[in-house]
Amino acid sequence: QVQLAESGGGLVQAGDSLRLSCAASGRTFSNTAMGWFRQAPGKEREFVAAIRWTDINTYYGNSVKGRFTVSRDNAKNTVYLQMNSLKPEDTAVYYCAAGPTIAVLTTTPRYWGQGTQVTVSS
Repeated sequence: QVQLAESGGGLVQAGDSLRLSCAASGRTFSNTAMGWFRQAPGKEREFVAAIRWTDINTYYGNSVKGRFTVSRDNAKNTVYLQMNSLKPEDTAVYYCAAGPTIAVLTTTPRYWGQGTQVTVSS
């Protein structure tokens, strides 16, 4: 099992920045891919970004490329999502997720956090 706990959401204005954190515990050694998804009201859950504990490659959804950055701190078992130049359309519940590979993570993550609300006002 892997437990994920997000933090850092809130209400910001368009153009502001926000950083989300996801603290992982449990069997992270067998779920090396970590990522972020988001879900806005009335919309399907959307892949945002992913990274592995074991290398520096990062992966992004098209709508956030160039604005969001995913990173990790292995010593703290924590993954971050730095969100810059936020737009009202970024408003959503953001979920941390984990899986054994990037391919699995981006399609059917094995573990989910409880989510954190991000609201961007215009």
